[in-house]
Amino acid sequence: MTSILRAHAEQQYAIELDALARSDQRLRPPNWRLSPWAVATYLLGGTLDDGFEITPKYIGNGRLIEIAIATLTTDRALLLMGIPGTGKTWVSEHLAAAISGDSTLLVQGTAGTAEEAIRYGWNYASLIARGPSEDALVHSPVMRAMQNGQIARVEELTRIPADVQDALITILSEKLLPIPELNTEVQAVQGFNVIATANDRDRGVNDLSSALKRRFNTVVLPLPASADEEVRIVSKRVAEMGSALALPVETPALDEIRRVVTIFRELRSGLTTDGKSRLKSPSSTLSTAEAISVVNSGLALAAHFGDGMLNAQDLAAGLTGAVVKDPVHDQVIWREYLETVVRDRDDWADLYRACRDLA
Repeated sequence: MTSILRAHAEQQYAIELDALARSDQRLRPPNWRLSPWAVATYLLGGTLDDGFEITPKYIGNGRLIEIAIATLTTDRALLLMGIPGTGKTWVSEHLAAAISGDSTLLVQGTAGTAEEAIRYGWNYASLIARGPSEDALVHSPVMRAMQNGQIARVEELTRIPADVQDALITILSEKLLPIPELNTEVQAVQGFNVIATANDRDRGVNDLSSALKRRFNTVVLPLPASADEEVRIVSKRVAEMGSALALPVETPALDEIRRVVTIFRELRSGLTTDGKSRLKSPSSTLSTAEAISVVNSGLALAAHFGDGMLNAQDLAAGLTGAVVKDPVHDQVIWREYLETVVRDRDDWADLYRACRDLA
């Protein structure tokens, strides 16, 4: 039997969603699988009345999640903003899974995304043979969400060309999608809404028009507030992904994860943790998602080319690749950080040597 590389949220956490649905006695908005309280519990974790434990999917400010959920109970769409790697897509997927039971109604925004991806398209063979008809219509994920009263997701909204973005204005304001070729329209069923994600750090960003911005309530997801919080997030996601990828290694020691998190936080903030030294920041974002990637890459090296135990040599390649995006500017910053900070730290000599050899 073929194993799925990455299960959808509603598949991976089906047991938790079923347990919440059984115990949830609170008021549910039309076509919601769970009440807003239960959706928040699913995202933030908690213990049900029967003692069943719900694992946290988002570690951070719980009030932001509550605001996001409350927004989806209204006629306003939700825009999750933040720099890359703050968990926007992760939160979006889990909100859709908990509310609609389906996180797959997704439009992936790119510079090449066409208006048909948001509105509808045509089966050209049927169109040529029989002309415009319902059978020739190709429903977009947004259109299907409108018809079924579900949540549609639009990833990287600001990477979509501005004229294509504006196809959402009528959908969000009038809750309908005109189909002039058939002289008809699709009216949204109760429960329909849109969760979009966006960041303003990537190149190729297209600003949202003021008309479109007004249709969204924006929630900004920040980077983790503390090093301990970020270590928890990285540890949890690394364990989940390591299991999914079937990496035959020991669970990474928290000390190794903490070293990666410390390096990322210092270079992001431009200041060492003791506040004594100012640092230059590289061009890379050094997000929590990148820290997870560095540790996972190290685990793969340890599993296939080492003794199965994550060490400094396994982390060095991932660290260098994450920090040095610009081979000139970032390389200078990384070497300076290694010589002025990493070299002088107790118990970091192995990491200094491994990174220096690569740098």
